[in-house]
Formats: sequence, structure tokens, C-alpha cells
Amino acid sequence: MSTWTSDELGKIETADELQIAPRDGDGRPRRPVPIWVVRDGDDLYVRSYRGPDGAWFRAAVSGHEGHIRAGGVDKDVTFAEERDPQLNERVDAAYRSKYGRYSADYVDPMVAEPARETTLKLVPR
Repeated sequence: MSTWTSDELGKIETADELQIAPRDGDGRPRRPVPIWVVRDGDDLYVRSYRGPDGAWFRAAVSGHEGHIRAGGVDKDVTFAEERDPQLNERVDAAYRSKYGRYSADYVDPMVAEPARETTLKLVPR
């Protein structure tokens, strides 16, 4: 399994948004969508603001592969579903810390159900 370099982690962590393009069933990337991304240790996580109904999220969990761009990093990734309650607490804290300057109208949905159940780990390929 591939890992992120320190440089990649730093660049993506400090980027405000990440462009995510999950692959369709035929293997072609969907149109990139801007989303928020957070770091926990040496791992990167994303969530769907719209919960499981988000189109990019549905594509990500059906195909498990895609492409991301953020902070000058351009990388193919695998999407790994995460269901660990302790991890979700840390990811919640990371969202609050990184995006707390934005209105609660945006941050609160990212740290509540149903967004929490869409937590995906980005694994570089």
C-alpha cells in the first residue's frame, strides 16, 4: 500500500479545498468537485456535505478509485470507507479546527450525521 509523503500531506492539509473526481463504473473520472479535506496523522479524510446522497460520494463508494488535486498535488487515490467512532471524533475535531472560520451553516453539517457516515480515507495509488 502506498503512503503520502510529508510534502504531499503538508500541501493538501493547508489547501482550503480539494478537487475530487471519483471514477465511474466504466473507469472514467467524473467531473471534479470541490470539497473539504482534513488530516489526521499521516492520513487524509473527506466527507460528503450531502451525506450518502452526494453524487460524488456514491461514485466513490461504488468504484473505490478516483483522482484528487489540492495544493499542487495531483494524485490517483483509492477511497476506503471508515466506520471507527474514535476516528470520526478526531475527524470532527479536524474539520472544526481547519474550517471553524466559516459559518456554522457549513461546518456543523460536516461533523453531524449523515456526513459522519460518509467518512472516506484517501489512500494514494
